[in-house]
Amino acid sequence: MDGPVVTRLRHIVFQAAAAAIAAAVLGAAAACSPEGGPEGGPAGTTSTATDAVTAEISQFRDNYSKQIIEIQLTNTTGRALTVLAAELTSPLFPAPITWPARTGGIELPPGQAKSLPAPLPAPECGSPSPASTGPATASGADSGNAVVALRLAVPQGSVPQGTAPPQAVAPAADPFGVLARNNSEMCLARAASAVAAIALVPDLEVAADGRTAVVRLLVQPRAASGGGAGAGELVIDRVEETTLLAEAPQAPWPRSVTLSAGGPPAEMRLGIRPSRCDPHAVAEDKVGTLLPLRVRVAGREGVVKIDAGSQLRGRIYDFVTKACGRQ
Repeated sequence: MDGPVVTRLRHIVFQAAAAAIAAAVLGAAAACSPEGGPEGGPAGTTSTATDAVTAEISQFRDNYSKQIIEIQLTNTTGRALTVLAAELTSPLFPAPITWPARTGGIELPPGQAKSLPAPLPAPECGSPSPASTGPATASGADSGNAVVALRLAVPQGSVPQGTAPPQAVAPAADPFGVLARNNSEMCLARAASAVAAIALVPDLEVAADGRTAVVRLLVQPRAASGGGAGAGELVIDRVEETTLLAEAPQAPWPRSVTLSAGGPPAEMRLGIRPSRCDPHAVAEDKVGTLLPLRVRVAGREGVVKIDAGSQLRGRIYDFVTKACGRQ
């Protein structure tokens, strides 16, 4: 029977081997997880701070209306790594921002970057602040505390059975202020929707000559909930043009419209014309059918984008194509 000294030596050897495996997989020596990092992982999980993978936050234009961001990971080691799970945390969003991992994860080749799409949860709004009352700054300072936690695969047989794969923790850079911008837009949209529901009608009224058309914006105020002066009010300062649509002079867009909770429904008729007619206008469109409303509500101000929806989007594309053909 082994004595206590032999048992202790075996335990030390096992711990050293496990640490070496984690270091090899992560491409960096294991270190204690920094204060404020992910906690409560599965039993047997090794949490390490690592420079084997760098992380950056971005967003594709066609995901703007879907509130989906990209967790961009770059493998800085000389070997391929497999990411089984990725979770981003930020004070701007109370719940984790999670990549819906595919079966078997995703491989990161050495020196290459890959983007992992992750839907945003509900934002942390709190009281309006400079970050929420204007456009996000390009510095990304408002989301500089974002951290990504990764679950990495290890070669089969290199860790004891029943032990969870190691966890790597790294700061996530946000050079374009993606998280701050989305937080600001989502909080503004939440405040606006508390006053009134705003939507575009799926129908499109095309003029007889085919050069202009009219889209209709429907406003359905919510029930009044009381409060002081100005409570439950939404001001639409103006409707802004898009990369695809411009204002038609025959039906000018309204300005300085005040909506109040408990008020009557309203309809705004917006005359539109193509804002561009180059060959790629429709083919490469990403945000041209998101109608921007410059609004003020509940101490916040900014742009709320109204999605045309698939039916109206198709009709707008058809209209723009034909209208451009008549020029």
